[in-house]
Amino acid sequence: MSQKPFRLVAPWEPTGDQPGAIEKLVKGLKKGEKHQTLLGATGTGKTFTMANIVQQVQRPTLVLAHNKTLAAQLCSEFQNFFPDNAVSYFVSYYDYYQPEAYIPNTDTYIEKDASINEEIEKYRHAATMNLLTRRDTLIVASVSCIYGLGNVEDYEALALTLRRGEKVQRDTLLRRLTDIQYRRSHLEFKQGMFHALGDTVEIFPPSADSVIRIEVPFDEIEVIQEVDSFTGEVLQDLNEVVIFPAAHNVTSKEKIDAAVEGILAEMKVREAEFIKSGELAKAERIRMRTEYDVEMLKETGYCTGIENYVRYLNNNGANQPPSTLIDYFPDDFLLIVDESHITIPQVGGMEEGNRSRKNTLIEYGFRLASAHDNRPLKFAEFEERCKQRIYVSATPSKYEYEHTTKENIVEQIIRPTGLLDPPVTVKPTKHQIDDITKEVNEAIKRKERVLITTLTKRMAEELTTYLKEADYNVRYLHSDVETLERIEILRQLRIGDIDILVGINLLREGLDLPEVSFIAILDADKQGFLRSRDALIQTIGRAARNLNGHVTLYADRETDAMRGALSETNRRREIQEAYNKKHGITPKSIQKAVHDIAEEGRKLELRRPKHDHTKIPADEKKRLMVELNQQMEIASENLEFEKAADLRDEIELLRRETIK
Repeated sequence: MSQKPFRLVAPWEPTGDQPGAIEKLVKGLKKGEKHQTLLGATGTGKTFTMANIVQQVQRPTLVLAHNKTLAAQLCSEFQNFFPDNAVSYFVSYYDYYQPEAYIPNTDTYIEKDASINEEIEKYRHAATMNLLTRRDTLIVASVSCIYGLGNVEDYEALALTLRRGEKVQRDTLLRRLTDIQYRRSHLEFKQGMFHALGDTVEIFPPSADSVIRIEVPFDEIEVIQEVDSFTGEVLQDLNEVVIFPAAHNVTSKEKIDAAVEGILAEMKVREAEFIKSGELAKAERIRMRTEYDVEMLKETGYCTGIENYVRYLNNNGANQPPSTLIDYFPDDFLLIVDESHITIPQVGGMEEGNRSRKNTLIEYGFRLASAHDNRPLKFAEFEERCKQRIYVSATPSKYEYEHTTKENIVEQIIRPTGLLDPPVTVKPTKHQIDDITKEVNEAIKRKERVLITTLTKRMAEELTTYLKEADYNVRYLHSDVETLERIEILRQLRIGDIDILVGINLLREGLDLPEVSFIAILDADKQGFLRSRDALIQTIGRAARNLNGHVTLYADRETDAMRGALSETNRRREIQEAYNKKHGITPKSIQKAVHDIAEEGRKLELRRPKHDHTKIPADEKKRLMVELNQQMEIASENLEFEKAADLRDEIELLRRETIK
């Protein structure tokens, strides 16, 4: 395993209270503290602090985020901080996912249906490969990492290590590739496939964009090369290569044979139970479905829904936890939970929803009871696997405070720019629209932007219509707005084509908008999730990137949530003001180029090489178009609008070339 160290690259040094936060958290890790919390205000450089901690402790790290967009942004930042290290992205690879289900009252069986994004699947394979070959690995993952992934011991044991000079028959090599789920290429050649021409075998690993070419004349490996998958250009000569399986759910023939015995034994018991209770249709169903799956396993080593037999394939007992991405990490890995006030509850709620759906399938004979072992980790199992954790949030929740001692809650309040948390005013709802328009007019004069948060979609749309009729450049943003349209709206807001953005929960975008100087929070006194103390603090923080930033809460009474948010905001302002005064710092607004709207550098591993189209064969251009289209979709989902536009233009250029 590679021992290359983490090396942080940044044009600045830690400032403000970042050095103190880094020192305290690293000291806690070295002392063996299991729980620590970084209470970091918005815009204080929490990701930079995390990166410094990773460099100092030099341990494989899992950064857990609560959605794909946030994970992508974090991955981009960490890739910039660690350009020479293995920074990977691991999120759900489904573009569309309909789980298997049965609805008894309408006698409707819904078969599992899914559309897999091959680009994201590539990133997932790259993540596991990095973990098994390098210590300098940092993975940014969504909570999908607590779902079953396939046994790590099988995945590692079945990998093929090929060396120059090694004796191996060509046909033996092809059989070994088939055993680890590689498919032979016919018309297309893509990740997870191989093809052979004479003594040359080309393997397309699922984790890469390049192909491994192996020449085996006279039953000996003479050449190992990495080549460009589109042009065939040799990228480098290799002495050795490790070919990991093409699927994470892969196992040996011996384990499959043993598993089949256990599966059939459980099926016979379940069939007898149905017959005894007079439920003959269910008995027939469970027998036919199970026997079909068993035949597929014996013939191909795989079947649809193979994950439902994980108990037998991994030789586990009943109710044993699944093997997940966390099992691919060494025991000393570090867990950083970003936006922990959202992420931790999300992890805790995954298992129960999965169980209720499976109960119905099992009760009606669609699955064996052992299917319950195909599940995400229970929260207690997740806790057991994560030895040392740092929770990162501007508003830690009950869990963090219960598990972290006062000494291990580290505050990071000071912003490198010297900006203070914005002043907050509470005003009555009467004449609130007049007051908002006044604030909007002043912001427009300063060439700044305004955010208005409402409680419902209808209210957002009606307010937008009203402001449009008053001749303001305004748009609304909520979950019904398509991703690509959302990207364009945010771009227009930043460049000044839109002055006002109205939405329900604008926090979900995960964006830095330094042009925003005024935030209006309507119905601030309506108790609930969107108007809780923590939600108000987070929303107020959106105005903390502009020197003129300020917030108004429109309410007719002061709730406990409002009092808590106002108290915490004022406490932070006092600390920040005192620091600025002591160090002679003059606050200044953040200056951020518009092309950086949803990225901190280059997102994911979409740092693809620019292709020279003149070197790409005509039949390969169509495959490149498919791959680029997948990358464009990922970029647009993650709000990386400039990357999406570049990819779109390249796709269009290729399309024109293919129809000439």
